[in-house]
Amino acid sequence: MSNGAMPKPGESDRADAPRHVAIIMDGNGRWAAARGLPRAEGHRRGVDALRKVVRASHELGISYLTIFSFSSENWSRPASEIGDLFGLLRRFIRNDLATLHADGVRVRVIGERDGLESDICALLNEAEELTRNNTRLTLVVAFNYGSRQEIANAAQRLAREVAEGKRDPATITTDTLGSYLDAPDIPDPDLIIRTSGEQRLSNFLMWQAAYSELVFVPIHWPDFDKAALESAIAEYATRERRFGGLVAKTGS
Repeated sequence: MSNGAMPKPGESDRADAPRHVAIIMDGNGRWAAARGLPRAEGHRRGVDALRKVVRASHELGISYLTIFSFSSENWSRPASEIGDLFGLLRRFIRNDLATLHADGVRVRVIGERDGLESDICALLNEAEELTRNNTRLTLVVAFNYGSRQEIANAAQRLAREVAEGKRDPATITTDTLGSYLDAPDIPDPDLIIRTSGEQRLSNFLMWQAAYSELVFVPIHWPDFDKAALESAIAEYATRERRFGGLVAKTGS
């Protein structure tokens, strides 16, 4: 900040810092396999990494952090692994929610909740309700989430309004459809990071990622920490964001 004032909570003191960072947390299983450990240990260590990154996001002035915690395609994994993942979610919310709340973190959840176990839905609702008024950092948890389904759901809602005579199809614009997505009030991600060396979005925030900067890092998610996040942000800071125009735009 040019006037020397300290940044407010949730406000970066770096003009080039991204406002919204989204992360595809990939490589827990490969991290465990490389060490001769069960996949469940990789997932457990991945939760430890998440704690570090949430804390680092506080410190770096990031306003929104979105994490891809469970894809709608993950249901194809072995039942035992799904059980481990859900167990970790339960423990994370029960053990960490009070800390997140005390630190001023607001939890938002995007994705399908129909068909989830009742206690999982209750925990997700509890996390959102308890932290609803927090403003320091918004942690968006993409759980049982798939971008194609999110877009299809938005299209269905608009189609229903047209069928009921409540909307003229000519009024449907990209902004209209965007307003029917899971969290339309949250700005699109400035930076999307994927760990473990894979270079694809895997059905994550495909609508919102239209002009996001993508950074792919080779390390597996359990090894991701504040230094790795700072490195990705430094790479982001070198990019010129034109949003389809000829001149780079500043801010987000």
